[in-house]
Amino acid sequence: MIGQKNRILVVGGGSWATAIIKMLMDNPIEKEISWWMRSEQAADHVRQFGHNPNYLSSVEIRVPAKNISTDLSELIPSADIILLCVPAAFLKEALGGITTEDFEGKKVVSAIKGIVPDENMIIGEFINKRYDVAFEDFMVISGPCHAEEVALEKLSYLTIASGDTELAAEFAGMLSTRYINTIVSDDIWGTEYGAVLKNVYAVASGICHGVGYGDNFQAVLISNGIREMERFVAAVHPIDRDIKESAYLGDLLVTAYSQFSRNRTFGNMIGKGYTVKSAQLEMNMIAEGYYAVNCLHEVNKHYNVYMPICSAVYAILYQKHNPSLEMKHLAGQLS
Repeated sequence: MIGQKNRILVVGGGSWATAIIKMLMDNPIEKEISWWMRSEQAADHVRQFGHNPNYLSSVEIRVPAKNISTDLSELIPSADIILLCVPAAFLKEALGGITTEDFEGKKVVSAIKGIVPDENMIIGEFINKRYDVAFEDFMVISGPCHAEEVALEKLSYLTIASGDTELAAEFAGMLSTRYINTIVSDDIWGTEYGAVLKNVYAVASGICHGVGYGDNFQAVLISNGIREMERFVAAVHPIDRDIKESAYLGDLLVTAYSQFSRNRTFGNMIGKGYTVKSAQLEMNMIAEGYYAVNCLHEVNKHYNVYMPICSAVYAILYQKHNPSLEMKHLAGQLS
């Protein structure tokens, strides 16, 4: 179980990290929150003014100034829970210099919706193999839940998955508020891979919109997307799961359709003719689906699951296929 003092370290300075800190602060259970931010300038601003200058700046931050630092090794020893909330592509960099011993006796939570590049592992698998954290001490936070709606206190739902569902339930109790409902699951692999795949399908959704397809086709695309997700997670981790649950279908729907979806926005720009680099520069935010589709392409070499949507997005982003022609080819494979 979690330590008596409920000391939680949030690792990451973006919008999702800020939203999670808001949930933790608004929850009535007593806890001590510390925050690692990569940018010293942003950390200084939060210490002085109580707001993140770059993301969700309307959120009031009530974390003590002494608990905000850019030195992760300084914060880890006093934490019971380490909550990882950096883009998957930068996780290894963020944990640079951190050892297996630093994670000893800690619970680890991933709020990352991506795969570690080069390793081609979901976060739970990476943390388990690299830092020897047992799956019973590991948790995953999944949606459907956009950070922007958390900031607005719109009713949202989170799924907390762990190899130890009692631990997941205890941590879920620390996130619940009047605007956050929580669900507990034992499906670490399915919820993690579901969160990765829905970003790819959101990129596909954006590309289709960008090249001129309408709502009717979008509905067919996402209908095929949930079936593609079901095939893949069943191959990777075959357990009894209902793919229509919020952590899978719900998260896919909100990411594919929402105005707040950075992956859909990124895909829309690609469909309109932006290069990957120019789209990334203009957004100034990470679209996890870009990195994820390359990792999934490699992982699927071991499983050979039929994944036409992922294949189409990979062809456009990494093989520089024409978006209009590739989507036309994909349309012929959907039902």
